[in-house]
Parts: sequence; C-alpha cells; structure tokens
Amino acid sequence: PHLGQGGHAYLQEWLWWAGLLCMGVGEAANFAAYAFAPATLVTPLGALSVLVSAVLSSTFLHEQLNVHGKIGCILSILGSTVMVIHAPQEEEICSLESMAEKLKDPGFIVFAVCVLVSSLLLIFVAGPRYGQRNVLVYVSVCSAIGSLSVSCVKGLGIALKELFSGKPVLKEPLGWVLLVCLVICISIQINYLNKALDIFNASVVTPVYYVLFTTAVMMCSAILFKEWQHMVVDNIIGTISGFLTIVSGIFLLHSFRDMPFTPSILPLFLQQGRTNLHASWSTDRHQSCQHQSLLPSEDKDTQSTEEEGGSV
Repeated sequence: PHLGQGGHAYLQEWLWWAGLLCMGVGEAANFAAYAFAPATLVTPLGALSVLVSAVLSSTFLHEQLNVHGKIGCILSILGSTVMVIHAPQEEEICSLESMAEKLKDPGFIVFAVCVLVSSLLLIFVAGPRYGQRNVLVYVSVCSAIGSLSVSCVKGLGIALKELFSGKPVLKEPLGWVLLVCLVICISIQINYLNKALDIFNASVVTPVYYVLFTTAVMMCSAILFKEWQHMVVDNIIGTISGFLTIVSGIFLLHSFRDMPFTPSILPLFLQQGRTNLHASWSTDRHQSCQHQSLLPSEDKDTQSTEEEGGSV
C-alpha cells in the first residue's frame, strides 16, 4: 500500500526513520530540561516547537504561512522571551527522598485526587454524552493527566541524576512507581488526544490543548515545587503576561491557518491604492480651500436689497 492509506509502507522509508530519530532526540532533550529547570518555564517554551514546525513546513513543504501565522510566530517568540526573563525559581530537590516528601504534601495530594476524579468523570460521564460535540472533554482529560506526567518526568530526572552520580537508585521503589505512572499517564494522553484529533480539526485541538495543558502543568508545579512562593510581583506579572502572549500567538498560528489573506477582507479605505487616496484627498482639499464669502448668505441678501433700495 501507498503512504497515507493505513498501511505500513512507511517503515521502508529512511525519511520516516530519520524523523522518528529526531523526535526521540527532541523528547530526550525535553526530558532532560525538566531535571534542570522549573516546569513552569519548560512547558510554555514547548510552543517554540510549534513555531519551528510552521516555519519549516512553509520552507520545505511549501505550506502557506499567512499574515496571521507570521504574527503568531512573532508573538510566540516575544512571549517566550518574557517568560525566560521572569522565570520562577523552584525549591531545590536533590534526591528521591526530597521528591517523596514533596509528593506527601497535602496540597499536592488534594490536587492529584481532584485531577483523577475529574478525569474519571470526563471519561465515563461527559465523554459518552458530549465528547463528540465538545472539544474540551477529551482535551481536558489529556491536559489534567499531562500535569501528573510532568511531575513523574521531574522525579525520574532526579533519579537519573542520582544514578549517574553512583547512588543505588535502582533499589528505590519510588523511581519504579514514577516510571509506571508515567507510562500510564502518557498512554491515556495519547489515546484521548488521538480521539480529539479524530473528531475535531487539528487547528482547533492544538491551541486548546496547549493552553489547558500548560495551565495544568503550571498549577501542578506551583503546588508541588512551590515555584511561585518566593516570586516578586513583577516576575509574576511578567510570567503570566509572557504565557498569555504565547497563547495569543499559538491561537493566531493555528486558528487562521487555512484562511486566505486577500485584499477583499481589508477595510474599504485600505483597499484603495495610494494614488486614489492621494487624488481624493487633493480633491477634497481643493474644494475645502475654495474662496468663500466672509458674510453669511442671509447677510448677503440683506446687503443686496439695501443697495437696490438706495439706487432707487
């Protein structure tokens, strides 16, 4: 079978294997980033992958990148820059024992229970009723479970750092528990994200998923790692402003991807050429600058009547 017909002919293409390898390297680098940087910073910067994909698709695949997409790319870059400048600082976690203490925090336990209960309600109650009509149902499941998967990735990153330093991490049960939880969370995410993409347009699913997923991860990181506890007001405002700027850019980049940008959608005064505008402006100016009598018309009539009467 040919490519795109549901077969497995793509396994014989070297380009597919090269793409798979590049994706693996990128995910490994993203995995490592969670071990060295706050999740509140790493997750929103994932929007840059969307930006790079759009630019490369426009360059090599000759896909159209309209004005809305270009503005969205610029907004994503600006928002990412603002978030890097005002990045929060998380509490230092150097061992799995510290991670275990964080996981026992009552605030995180309440958050995790709320995520699990809401996800079960969305899957078994809201999904059969509204899943085919509302994009938020399955995307919310992916986003909520994704916040827990990021926490698992963070813990596994700490375990790998300890493993490379020579500590007996393989004997710690927490590392294996985090690995099992990560596999389960990722499986649920992939399943329901594919469901959402199968039902709705990708231009709708992608920005909604990015916003909900990033918001859930930022909430989970703020509760688990206390990233926002020691931030000053200007850094909080800067982080939120950068995130909202990225959201605006992603929305413009995806929601108007298939909308052609033609002069017909411009306002009427922008559709006219500069020559026509200059000509009409000159005409209006010439008419407005013609000599007019200083006296009103009524005064002119009165004056002419008096002159006729005097001459008689």
